[in-house]
Amino acid sequence: MKIAKTIIFSLMGLMMLNSGLNKFFQYLPMPEMTPEQAKLFDAFNTITWLMPLVGFAEVLGGILVLIPRTRALGALVLFPVIIGIIVHHLVMDPSTILIGGIILLVDVWILYTERHKLMPLIDM
Repeated sequence: MKIAKTIIFSLMGLMMLNSGLNKFFQYLPMPEMTPEQAKLFDAFNTITWLMPLVGFAEVLGGILVLIPRTRALGALVLFPVIIGIIVHHLVMDPSTILIGGIILLVDVWILYTERHKLMPLIDM
């Protein structure tokens, strides 16, 4: 089970790292977008710092998830980004939510299994 868990966590980390790097280097083709999605994408691009910030969070979180010692911190960094992905898919195209949902479940799984490392953050 430990090997399977490590593989799943590493795949999620690599997916987020790839997604973040793509925001900087645009090496993956853009999927077909509805007019509403294209309008939203254009609006995001007018905020010049937004996509680089999201890309940086994805790269940082992905790298941290790949390292077992920092996995909890990586999952914590990625959590708000993943929530944004879920909300985007729920609002814009619910039929494409499967991958985002799987990534959210894996992130929550990491946070749960590594909760002992995170408890000092909320311990008062």
